[in-house]
Amino acid sequence: MTAQATIWRATVLTLFPDMFPGPLGVSLAGKALTSGLWALEARDIRDSATDRHRSVDDTPAGGGPGMVLRADVVADAIDAAGISADRPRLLMSPRGRPLTQSQVVELAAGPGPLIVCGRFEGVDQRVIEARKLEEVSVGDYVLSGGEIAAMALIDACLRLLPGVMGKLASGADESFSDSLLEYPQYTRPQEFEGQPIPEILLSGDHARVAAWRQAEAEALTRARRPDLLMARTKGQKRPKNTREG
Repeated sequence: MTAQATIWRATVLTLFPDMFPGPLGVSLAGKALTSGLWALEARDIRDSATDRHRSVDDTPAGGGPGMVLRADVVADAIDAAGISADRPRLLMSPRGRPLTQSQVVELAAGPGPLIVCGRFEGVDQRVIEARKLEEVSVGDYVLSGGEIAAMALIDACLRLLPGVMGKLASGADESFSDSLLEYPQYTRPQEFEGQPIPEILLSGDHARVAAWRQAEAEALTRARRPDLLMARTKGQKRPKNTREG
């Protein structure tokens, strides 16, 4: 296998390819893109339109407001991308499965996804089924299109790729890494507007610091995202009863 074949790559199908790389072209992600640690291809869906007006949408069957991306045009755009069968095919959609850190870890460990960016009222259901697109959501809200959502997904994956971040640990010990929100962080100055850094963080006692951070993470999660704590608790195995066989 060649080095080129092992590069994590994102293929984005969009009506606005000029939006890319956008934020993905700066900071650590941009440096990694320039150095070839990952690859990005933004393809214009309109290139698959067949009429002289380059039409990609039509009115919703059954009536209603807005327009819907046509199944034939989107299907041709997917097919023209020529991606390998092992690459995930995603559709950024507010009705999709919520994106989680565990899914990001899975995507980052693979070859990289093809991502369709929806627009208007959505995409014809038939192409979603015919091309086996997995619908993914980045939150319970509606954006103007899937491009910003696609950037968020790609950025989350890039942080986990070897060589992209300065220290591997900085990407592992964060919110959602253990179904917990991240503990509070502090740095200089030692006192800010009358508020000092908690003494335990300056103690040099690594065991006490770790215990404090764990407790703070659990307290924050309990207050802000009790659903995560509940899921974490359910995921833990029940201790075996020594009286059981």
